[in-house]
Amino acid sequence: MVTPLKHRASEEQEPAAPLRYSVAWDAADASIADARAAVRTLLARAGHDPGDRPGQDAQLVVSELVTNALRHAPGPAALALEVSPDADLLRITVSDSSPRPPRLPAHDPRRVGGHGLHLVTRLCGRLHTVPQATGKKVVAHLRLRGPAAS
Repeated sequence: MVTPLKHRASEEQEPAAPLRYSVAWDAADASIADARAAVRTLLARAGHDPGDRPGQDAQLVVSELVTNALRHAPGPAALALEVSPDADLLRITVSDSSPRPPRLPAHDPRRVGGHGLHLVTRLCGRLHTVPQATGKKVVAHLRLRGPAAS
């Protein structure tokens, strides 16, 4: 179960303001299902059907990035979601305590596991890592409308 240290999903927004959601957790309290539910809720508030392809892609990206943080980084972590004011872009940020950037393994279709980051890079228009004083942030940009979202 997620124990939110900071938990906010915007209800009332000015027209030019993005919709945001964030949650932080201790390693033992994380729930990937809760992270996917947060994506569905935020996208619905932004006017997107979470069952459509971009919503499913967003849930998969969040699942993969949160799973990687739990699997490869000890200690606390956080998830931040932001839908752009025009509702065309979702920025997904996962922070964790490991300074090591995600490693994209060589593609091997016979390998069990290790394919999640390949999926994330194919679905997202941009994926980058930002070093922090204690760990890193992995930031993914996912188009919700337009050519990359079809």
